[in-house]
Amino acid sequence: MGSLSQELPPLLAQDLKIKIQDSCMVLPAQKTERRSMLLSNIDQVLNFSVETVHFFPLNKDFPPHVVAEKLRSALANILVTYDFMAGRLKANPNTGRFEIDCNGAGAVFVVASSDCTLDEIGDLVYPNPSFKDLIVKSLDGLPLEKEDHHDQPLCIVQVTSFKCGGFTMGLSTNHATFDGLSFKIFLDNLAALASDKPLVMIPCNDRHLLAARSPPRVTFDHPEMIKLNIPLGQDSNSNASIFDDTQEGLDFKIFQLTSDMIAHLKEKAKKALGGTQNSRYITGFNVVTAHVWRCKALSLGDDPERESRLLYAVDIRPRLNPPLPASYVGNAVLSAYTTAKCKELEEGPFSKLVEKVSEGAKRITDEYARSAIDWGEVYKGFPHGEFLISSWWKLGFAKVEYPWGRPRYSCPVVYHRKDIILLFPDIDNDNGVNVLVSLPSKEMNKFHSLFHKLLDLKD
Repeated sequence: MGSLSQELPPLLAQDLKIKIQDSCMVLPAQKTERRSMLLSNIDQVLNFSVETVHFFPLNKDFPPHVVAEKLRSALANILVTYDFMAGRLKANPNTGRFEIDCNGAGAVFVVASSDCTLDEIGDLVYPNPSFKDLIVKSLDGLPLEKEDHHDQPLCIVQVTSFKCGGFTMGLSTNHATFDGLSFKIFLDNLAALASDKPLVMIPCNDRHLLAARSPPRVTFDHPEMIKLNIPLGQDSNSNASIFDDTQEGLDFKIFQLTSDMIAHLKEKAKKALGGTQNSRYITGFNVVTAHVWRCKALSLGDDPERESRLLYAVDIRPRLNPPLPASYVGNAVLSAYTTAKCKELEEGPFSKLVEKVSEGAKRITDEYARSAIDWGEVYKGFPHGEFLISSWWKLGFAKVEYPWGRPRYSCPVVYHRKDIILLFPDIDNDNGVNVLVSLPSKEMNKFHSLFHKLLDLKD
């Protein structure tokens, strides 16, 4: 079946010896119209940065300085179509909502270098804390004009060259601007412009497509949501605090599931069904999520009556009537949920848990999605559960075709959060998945034991 990559962390470079060589504010290549861009109720609660790093090996035809110039030019051009990425997030004092002021202020572009080679970094899959240095967080240390420091840009790009000739492209974007699917399209378009080609897909920037109904109609209960005490937009820090990294000491570990292990989990779920048509919901995502759910919930304690609520994101583009365009820019995802008592998670058939995960996504119909959006209009809140599974598994960031080739690996810069578990692809096999877990030591030991035991490869 393969082996689980759950050993102690490999030796990792803790200091990448990054030096900033140059920085500038990149403006749209053409003048854009000044406007205010509506943010949907889904976007409203996602005012925090998402950081990704994309690793590229040496390409003699594209040394890092050539890559930097091509990306700088491509960024200026893409800011014409994605004009909001050159804007700034503002709170509207009249409505108490966040909006994007599409003012053409620009995106930050940074060129940096490292005294390390990519090989010296260590295992790219492992969440190396030093990866945070591959994307600048603050403009304070950059040689930019003073007026550039007043507002936080919505997009920062950093190209870092390594001694071996390889390089990284680090991007920081505000989550209010993109979900994972629309960010992938953004990367495809950026790569196309860097290749002097037309856009791969024209983005649909109309956030009114996910505006609340007037008047709002909440037609479902939404136990996956919790109300905010502070109105959205009145305090820009109120939303950020929801997603702050915890100061609690956490261990973090990667649990690898190979394609053979995932196939084993599928077979395990199908056994109880006798090969009936109901097995159609036994997908890779559903079995991995059910397995992780069991391990995480049972690692928290021994109360069999405690109810565990799992959250995970579901793309609503194809679920609406009419469907949203596939090119819709913005957050078109809602949190599906499923619940079970710990007794059921421990003793119940695995197939039942897989079915519960499937039913959580099935619940999100057009009317349910509209009701959830309207709930946000009425109550001002955000998703809430015991923990969230955030899947980067099938987004395809490492399949983007840049002029210098595809990334060797693409990954998020990891959040220090015990209530978020990340799924992301294996470096060599998209059919395998890496499960990143952060937990206090005692809970991590329990999770580790359960992960082995409940996988049951001898089955």
